[in-house]
Amino acid sequence: MSTWVRSTPKQLSKIPFDPEFTLGAYNAVNVCLRIQPQERVCVITDEATIEIAAAIVTELDKLGEPYHAWVLEELASRPLVDMPREILDDLEKSQVSIFAVQAQTDELRSRIQMTDVVNRRNIRHAHMVNINRQIMLEGMRADFQRVDRLSQKVVEIVRKASKIRAQTAAGTDLITDLNPNYKWLKTSGIISPEKWGNLPGGEIFTTPGEVNGTFVIDGVVGDYLCAKFGDLEQNPLTIRMKGNRLTEAHSDNRELESDFWKYTHTDQNSDRVGEFAIGTNIDLKHVIGQILQDEKYPGIHIAFGNPYGVHTGADWDSTTHIDVVGRKFNIWVDDQQIMRDGKFLVEA
Repeated sequence: MSTWVRSTPKQLSKIPFDPEFTLGAYNAVNVCLRIQPQERVCVITDEATIEIAAAIVTELDKLGEPYHAWVLEELASRPLVDMPREILDDLEKSQVSIFAVQAQTDELRSRIQMTDVVNRRNIRHAHMVNINRQIMLEGMRADFQRVDRLSQKVVEIVRKASKIRAQTAAGTDLITDLNPNYKWLKTSGIISPEKWGNLPGGEIFTTPGEVNGTFVIDGVVGDYLCAKFGDLEQNPLTIRMKGNRLTEAHSDNRELESDFWKYTHTDQNSDRVGEFAIGTNIDLKHVIGQILQDEKYPGIHIAFGNPYGVHTGADWDSTTHIDVVGRKFNIWVDDQQIMRDGKFLVEA
């Protein structure tokens, strides 16, 4: 057995946690990451998420896995300017990593520093930003093998397509032209070394060739704006795109409109659609106002900014990335309808 010392001053394995977290933590360790004997695991958490992290390391203890558990506030002040060097060095020696924290304003740079190491070393990485009790009891209890089967069927359909159209009764009407040089990726919750994944999982995505049209965001917006504005069903944000660039954003909530516009004009590509995705987690029944789970809700979501080019093949970049989610989509892939009123027409 490994004698690798667990170095965190706060012993997560001794922290009490809600037993309702156990099934979600089991899924993360044993189903999604499939952690193997003697693999080294880097667990990163913060004070706000420490109870969930305690549930996760308890599952690691059951397997006898060697791990380091880091609490961000013990290493640096928040919001982070850079990911602490101790964590980056630990990632260099790990095969698996778990990042379970609450996002704070302007911390994307530090997360990109972390995922740069993850990408370079092909670490199986579970990204659990803004994980909370509701998500542990809902999305993290999904049947990820079933989600993976559906995701595989859908990704096989879209990989052959040249165009996707999406509409909703709320007013969304998008046409997305696909670039055959950009890869489609599947992040179903079953995490592989090829692509780290959010947990809970359940989506397929690419960088689009070009998106044009209107998107009524009656679900959520991402990053730290999600915690600020929550579920937008009663007060949506309507955006328009032309030539893959954001051209308009309107909402009765003027603060939301202003904050979103400012975020999407941080750098020269912050207003560019970098991600086009289809949520495939069919165990999710409603939007909850949390981007980590809601972007997996069956339907379309897009993101402005960073296109994850190291995975999709896109040859441009951005320092920002913000997702937007809608509800109850009708989706056509070329001439084949694959979703009607938010329900897949493809069997899992």
